[in-house]
Amino acid sequence: MSFKTTALAAIGAIALTTTAQAQESWTMTTVWPASLELIEIDRKFVELANALTAGELSIELFDGGTLVPAGEVFGAVESGTVQAGADWPGYWAGRNTAFSPLSTHASLFNAVDYVNWIQQWGGADLYNEVYGQFGMVYLPYGVTNNESGFRTKKAIRNTEDLQGMRLRLSGLEQGRLLTQLGGSQVSMAGGEIYQALERGVIDGAEFSTPNVDWSGGFQQVTSHWATPGWHQSSSVFGVMINKASWDALSAETQQKLRIAADATMLWSLSFTEKRANDAYQQFKDAGIEITRMDDETLAKIQELANTTIETTACENPLSAKVYLSQVAYLNDYANWRDASAPFNLGRTPVGPSMDKLAECAK
Repeated sequence: MSFKTTALAAIGAIALTTTAQAQESWTMTTVWPASLELIEIDRKFVELANALTAGELSIELFDGGTLVPAGEVFGAVESGTVQAGADWPGYWAGRNTAFSPLSTHASLFNAVDYVNWIQQWGGADLYNEVYGQFGMVYLPYGVTNNESGFRTKKAIRNTEDLQGMRLRLSGLEQGRLLTQLGGSQVSMAGGEIYQALERGVIDGAEFSTPNVDWSGGFQQVTSHWATPGWHQSSSVFGVMINKASWDALSAETQQKLRIAADATMLWSLSFTEKRANDAYQQFKDAGIEITRMDDETLAKIQELANTTIETTACENPLSAKVYLSQVAYLNDYANWRDASAPFNLGRTPVGPSMDKLAECAK
C-alpha cells in the first residue's frame, strides 16, 4: 500500500470517527405512564425529531415512572440528570405560579388560541422566560382542546351539585375556583385517579380529554360525566430541555427540533380531536350518563373565573405578565374573530381585566 493510499485511509478513518463523535445522544423521559394516551404526543415528537436530526442527535424516550417519578421530571432536567423531559407546565405551579397559564386556563383559551398566541403573539418567548429561570429551554409541542369535565358516581347538572364534593382537579386557579363553587380540590397524579375513584377516596375527578380518560379506565369506576370542562378550556404540553444540553447543539440541529415541535403541535390537535370524538361515543356505548351545564351557569362560572385569575395573577408579577399577554391576544384577535363569526376559530370570552393585570405585571 502506497503512502498516499495509507494517508487517505487514515483521513477517512478520522472523518468517520469525528462524525460518530459529533452525534449527540439524549435521554428523555415524560410525566406520562405508558397507560395514558397523552404519551403519544411525546412519542410523536421524538419520532419526528430523530428523523430530522439523523446523524446529529439521537433521543431515547423513557415512559413516565421508569427513570424518575413524574413529580421529579422537572428536577431531573434542571440538574442535567436527563437532557429532556416531557411535561404539562401546570405541574410546576408550586415552583412559580406563572407555569399555570402556560399550561391551561379556566374558561379562556381554546386549543387554537394557544397555537395562535404561541406562534404569532409572543407566547413562545414567555415559555422560555419562565423555564429559563430554571436553566431550561422549552419547546411547546402539544395542544388539546377542552377537557372532558368531571367523572363521578352521581350527576352534576349545576353548581349546586358541586357542594361538598371532593374532586381530583389540577391547577392553582382551578382549585380556588372550585372552592368558590362549593367543592374541594384533591391533588393527585393521573396514575392514582382510578384507584381513588374505585375506593371512594374522592367523589369524582377530571383528568384530560375523552380519549385519555378512556385510556385511564374511568368508565369502569364512574357512571356519570359532567360536561363541559370549564376548568380547563384547553391544555399545552411540551419538552423541557436542559440549557447546557441545548447549547451544545448546532444552530441547525436546534432549528430542526423547533420544526419537529411545530409539526407535532399541529398533529396533536387533529389526533386528539379525532380520538376524543371516538371516545365520546365509547363512553355513551358504555352506558355513562352525560350531562351538560347550561349557558347561564357557564356565564356565572366565567365571572368567577375572571376574578380568580386576576387575584391569583396579582400575587406574582411574572404570572400577571403571562396572563396580560394572553388577554391582550384575546382582545386583539377579537376584531377579526368576531367580524368573521360564526365562521371563525372559537369564541371571544369576556375575560379578566387587562387594566388589572397590567397593574400587577409591573
